[in-house]
Amino acid sequence: MFTRILIANRGEIALRIIRAARELGIETVCVYSQADADAPWLEFADRTICIGPGPAAESYLRIDRIISAAEIANVDAIHPGYGFLAENSHFAGVCRDCHIEFIGPSPEAMATLGDKLSCRAMARATGTPIFPGSKEAIEDIEEAVTLAAEIGYPVIVKATAGGGGRGMRVARNEVTLRTAVGAASHEAQAAFGNGAVYVEKFLENARHVEIQVLGDKHGQAVHLFDRDCSTQRRHQKLLEEAPAPGVDPRKRDAVAKSAVEMIRRAGYAGAATVEFLMDREQNFYMLEVNTRVQVEHPVTEMITGIDIVKTMIRIAAGEPLQIKQRDIAVSGHAIECRINAEDPDRGFIPQPGLVTDFVTPGGPGVRLDTHVRSGYRIPTDYDSLIAKLIVHGRDRDEAIARMRGALDEFRIGPIKTTIGLHRRLMDQRPFIDAEYDIHYLERMLSNESAGEAPVPA
Repeated sequence: MFTRILIANRGEIALRIIRAARELGIETVCVYSQADADAPWLEFADRTICIGPGPAAESYLRIDRIISAAEIANVDAIHPGYGFLAENSHFAGVCRDCHIEFIGPSPEAMATLGDKLSCRAMARATGTPIFPGSKEAIEDIEEAVTLAAEIGYPVIVKATAGGGGRGMRVARNEVTLRTAVGAASHEAQAAFGNGAVYVEKFLENARHVEIQVLGDKHGQAVHLFDRDCSTQRRHQKLLEEAPAPGVDPRKRDAVAKSAVEMIRRAGYAGAATVEFLMDREQNFYMLEVNTRVQVEHPVTEMITGIDIVKTMIRIAAGEPLQIKQRDIAVSGHAIECRINAEDPDRGFIPQPGLVTDFVTPGGPGVRLDTHVRSGYRIPTDYDSLIAKLIVHGRDRDEAIARMRGALDEFRIGPIKTTIGLHRRLMDQRPFIDAEYDIHYLERMLSNESAGEAPVPA
């Protein structure tokens, strides 16, 4: 097992990794930017090292500074968390060249599954269902037009690299497709330094269901069942739950097994999430593979009792998986609400600033992952996620009831947050009945803006 690891991240995920490492008897080193100099999570690390100014491009994205900090602190491994460099295969390769273990997949596995086109090829080879679409990156617009005519509109233009909804455009006819290819490529180049895009069939009224998989360095892999992440706004998840409600157990089992085989075939070691869209007939189509720990991993931990972050560290240290598929079972239901420092009533405008009122919820089955406390100033340089509120119940009804109560207790001020939005969502009949899709939240917000009454629960 490692003696000391460096955490190349910030916020709640940095604190989450610190806690996991402590339970394993591992020392932690946190790097931080000048904007995070007084951040609360730094108090819990064994050592801290400043790596630059506030902007991520000058600190958390600087591979040279992170590696220098790792060498100065004499660490055994680096945990990248999520975001920043977590899915950067070059960074994973630099770690290996410097004889520092990367707590995640090998550069080769990350490159194979992180690139959406090579990931689609791997899916075809393992029988994992995918949408009809490109086998290679689109070379010119006419190629995209020809392909779209073959598979039928609507289609979606997607960046081969990156994620988070960037470099994606839906086209419902040839005119919009011609514009979408250039716009998606330009956005992808700016966001990921790679403007390559491809085209695939776009599924309307879909649900977003993903499979959590763990693989080790000994050729073993298991799945931890599924999560529903359909509550989204502009491809950004706001609420997740596990297991996905209403899914046929046979179809769930089949798609989970295909995801495990895909991860095993890639020689993948670590935590991976295979994301799917599911249509009304519960046919699954793979979207992509996230080669890192997910923001929503706590709901899976709550229903399986498996600590995903600790397991990642053990895998990176060379330990074989200590769990077999037959031993993993679902217990109850879990829901996670992402609490963002944003004002939903004003177009989700970010809300940086001083937090003076911070009252946390509690009670049976309530978990709060956050780095915030009263007196903390939310910086302007980073993502607006400031907390993850997770609840667990014997079934989905109890989980919803517990989330209502927890949201009622949770107070953050004077900044605006998404707490109120989540509380309204808990009373929507389509959500309660699990009759929603990836566009439901946007329709709900549109109806609220138009002054329409919500469907009563």
